[in-house]
Amino acid sequence: MEKDRDKLPAEIAVENFKYSEKNEQLVKKSFWSKTRKFAGKIPFTKDAVAMYYCAIDAKTPLWAKGIAFGALAYFISPIDAIPDALIGLGLTDDAAIIAAGVRAIAGQVTEEHRQKSEEFFEKE
Repeated sequence: MEKDRDKLPAEIAVENFKYSEKNEQLVKKSFWSKTRKFAGKIPFTKDAVAMYYCAIDAKTPLWAKGIAFGALAYFISPIDAIPDALIGLGLTDDAAIIAAGVRAIAGQVTEEHRQKSEEFFEKE
């Protein structure tokens, strides 16, 4: 595992996310309510929204959907390494997972996904 030596724990974690119908259903059910709650308050929400659009795109390969839905499920889950209620720290683990997820599927997140994300924030 020499190649993993230079990676952050979040990067290693997201690379191991496999497609899960359970994660997909959780994200589709709860993503927008959590995103609206934090929109504009945390810097990674635009990336999370673009990743969401990538995950639901029929053209996105299953391996990338697995990473995207896994990272987004972590973001919306009330149970994670650092509870979101801890002001200043609570979303740092979520940010790390989202950032690692975006890096892992960077070639799959298209300009169309990013544009849809921008449009979401323009409406808010």
